[in-house]
Amino acid sequence: MIDFLVIGGGVAGLSAAAKLSEHGAVTVLERESNVGYHASGRSAAMFEETYGLPSTIALNRASKHWHLDVAGARGTPRGLMLLGSDGNEDAFAHDMKAMAMARMGFDEARGLIPVLNPDTVTQTAYHAEAWDIDTDAVLQRFIKIIRGNGGQVVTDAAVTAIAGTAQGWQVTAGETYNTRQIVNAAGAWADEVAKLAQVHPIGLQPMRRSMARVAAPEGHNPAKWPMLFGPGETWYAKPDAGALLISPADEEPVAPMDAWAEDMTLAEGIARYEAHVTTSVTRMLSNWAGLRSFSPDRNLCLGASERPGFWWCAAQGGYGFQTAPAASQLIADLITGAPSELDRDTIAALDPARFR
Repeated sequence: MIDFLVIGGGVAGLSAAAKLSEHGAVTVLERESNVGYHASGRSAAMFEETYGLPSTIALNRASKHWHLDVAGARGTPRGLMLLGSDGNEDAFAHDMKAMAMARMGFDEARGLIPVLNPDTVTQTAYHAEAWDIDTDAVLQRFIKIIRGNGGQVVTDAAVTAIAGTAQGWQVTAGETYNTRQIVNAAGAWADEVAKLAQVHPIGLQPMRRSMARVAAPEGHNPAKWPMLFGPGETWYAKPDAGALLISPADEEPVAPMDAWAEDMTLAEGIARYEAHVTTSVTRMLSNWAGLRSFSPDRNLCLGASERPGFWWCAAQGGYGFQTAPAASQLIADLITGAPSELDRDTIAALDPARFR
């Protein structure tokens, strides 16, 4: 009998399993052949404390020490720069305030990003408190903890049936697993997993987000450039191993799937970036898309379902890596009955009961 069966091998599931492995026997089931295959493997890989709704920011703040000092992100500073142009002054002011940024003069901004276009960039703001995350290292750290505590991570294990038993649950995923508790961390498929267990779905909506990896501007090394983004999160660009990642920050509602990027969507993101710089994108190196899955109110869903022993760890909506340390601690605290360091309002905002 397994104490905790976690369905989903992305950052949400692996972090929850790592915390729960301190309290009992844990097994993680991942439907794909590799962990972190979908959303977790297609992350922009940033930690920004002020990014998200209030409940998300609370999780970010509770996760900050882990990311910066335990996982070592403090050694990889990135910074954020907001670029405004004529017509988006209100959105610029909103984002600058929401993300605790400070206005920066154009000359100073161009000192950081030499390709900024003085004819189109009318406002700039900067925030140094943002760091790169080594997403693979984070996943492997959680796996090491799970295995070190006697747990296991099983891949190629798509869940096809869930039934309640006198002791808890029986889950079919090729093999049969008997467990006392289930943690549903199935990402875009979390509602489908819930239905198998006859648990009321939360109304999860996967949203496709596309990314192009392009060659750096000729004659420039962007390694130390901050991440760039447009007001209202209409696009962003981020250095990546000598190249640039560019996204139109699209949110297209789709069914759970292995997402792919569409050419016109990628072109739109590149055009939005090019409108703010003096150089053109000459070569696309690769592209992909991932799914950011949101609850109806865009808060994460962390907590109990209406059926005893079935727990939600879902609706990360693009904040999975940022929030994972604190989100997984909250799941472990709720399941084991330990007091949480998070305030009651935050816990209530995250409680899946709000959708029942």
